[in-house]
Amino acid sequence: MSTPLYQLKAEFFKTLGHPARIRVLELLSEREHAVAEMLPEVGIEPAHLSQQLAVLRRANLVITRREGSTVYYSLTSPQIAELLRVARTILSGVLAGQAELLADLRATQEEAKPSS
Repeated sequence: MSTPLYQLKAEFFKTLGHPARIRVLELLSEREHAVAEMLPEVGIEPAHLSQQLAVLRRANLVITRREGSTVYYSLTSPQIAELLRVARTILSGVLAGQAELLADLRATQEEAKPSS
């Protein structure tokens, strides 16, 4: 019996559910990167970055190529970068809506204050 698509999607989004993995994918959306280049950008220990890259490799979201002793990572598909762009657009809309709601709440509070 095959795994339902919704379950596969949930596992896919769980893979994306770590800030370091999202940051790595954002960096790789720009261009291929060596591990050493990613370290200061991601801001985690080398061993932890290695673990996160292994998760992304197992999920087939990134691929590697070796040049001498340097390992370079890149995205397996440009659609991953597109997914991150769509997520940014969605979040921008959500945050804009929240900012608008907050402004409305503050305006309501100001109107409700008794004048001295």
